[in-house]
Amino acid sequence: MSNIAPTRTDDRPSVPDFDHDVQQSPVRAEDVVAALRELAEVAARTADTLAADVAAAATLVRDTVRGGGTLYFCGNGGSAADAQHMATEYVVRYRRNRRAYPAVALTTDTSLLTACGNDFGFDEVFARQVEAFCRRGDLLIIHSTSGNSPNVLRAAEAARAAGVRVLAFSAKDGGALRALADHNVVIPTDRTDRAQELHLCVEHLICDLVEAEL
Repeated sequence: MSNIAPTRTDDRPSVPDFDHDVQQSPVRAEDVVAALRELAEVAARTADTLAADVAAAATLVRDTVRGGGTLYFCGNGGSAADAQHMATEYVVRYRRNRRAYPAVALTTDTSLLTACGNDFGFDEVFARQVEAFCRRGDLLIIHSTSGNSPNVLRAAEAARAAGVRVLAFSAKDGGALRALADHNVVIPTDRTDRAQELHLCVEHLICDLVEAEL
């Protein structure tokens, strides 16, 4: 016979009854409105101050694709998700059916990322791929809300060493990345979430413009 005593129901941790234990209150519609209006204000500031920078970024992306180059994307966390999102838009489609554009997210190969992180350190996970894959005529597109993450700084340095142009999407003051990039789009906000939301908005716009011209 087993010496393991059966679990008694009264030994199990209690599960809170949220219907009774937690004070229920509805989400206030005015809080939703305030948050959306705050986002709209950041978008308006971006439109007012960055239209020329976004247009220049779109030209850089368009000319890379038109010239047969590849778009490489990288970032950390939510910015990594944005990198994958945008690479997919270019390879598959955004709003129009057209030829596939060459685009690669450097955030997806878990074997490569973990091997490099283990052997050389996390700061090198993007730079190593830039060294391996990027060539003149390509474009490295970096997402970093702070502009100070060591691994994206190393990626930019590796790109510059290889003669590859760098387009950086950041926020706040652009961080150390600003000086390493060939062109910057710096969202005028200190909030990470708003920066990421506007990065995606702006990059969708750029993808739309590129599709329209090519």
